[in-house]
Amino acid sequence: MAPLGDIEYETDLRALAPHVPAGTELDTWDGRTLISVVGFLFRDTRVWGVPFPFHRDFEEVNLRFYVRRKGPEGWRRGVVFLKEIVPKPIIAFLARRLYDEPYVALPMSHRFEMESECGQLRALEYAWRFAGRDQRLCATVRGPATALREGTEAEFITEHYWGYNRQPDGATLEYRVEHPRWSVYDVTEARLECDAGPLYGEAFRDCLSAPPRSAFVAEGSPVTVYCGHRLVD
Repeated sequence: MAPLGDIEYETDLRALAPHVPAGTELDTWDGRTLISVVGFLFRDTRVWGVPFPFHRDFEEVNLRFYVRRKGPEGWRRGVVFLKEIVPKPIIAFLARRLYDEPYVALPMSHRFEMESECGQLRALEYAWRFAGRDQRLCATVRGPATALREGTEAEFITEHYWGYNRQPDGATLEYRVEHPRWSVYDVTEARLECDAGPLYGEAFRDCLSAPPRSAFVAEGSPVTVYCGHRLVD
């Protein structure tokens, strides 16, 4: 996976309560209920180990929030997706079919700006077209990527290794996500340009139209998503 851009917003927990899957609870950071818009580029994608021609490299921008569930080993910290945008209809179809995830297919593009001398990342952009308008997530960074610091908001966001999704019958699908601990860049500017209400729903219009509370850019890495299973009461 290529560099990942993450923009954080604080929202009212009442906006998220209807979307919390059964068996989980909202996971907050420092007493705040966070919602994220995340953009990244999948590379060399495989489904059950099988590559699909012309569907291995593609962008995704998603809106997510954070939950946790008590497992045998302790708290399992996970994410719930409210909307996931990809450029290829077959990817959206498979994700909806296999995981019942809220994928949509829209025209998308990406851009990475690199330092000419050292090849270090300076800025990124993930863009999509919705309702006839170009929309984007952008971030500018400085310096090299550094290790995540303990107790930071960026650590809280990235250290969620489970996915949860409410199924049509009200049950919950749980699946594990595996990736190394990421290094992150210092962000000097970040912005989200989109029609938040029409795209994500009126409940999220105000918070996503306000200035973000924080942002980070991560280096990215290989990511493995395991098969899910339904939670049993």
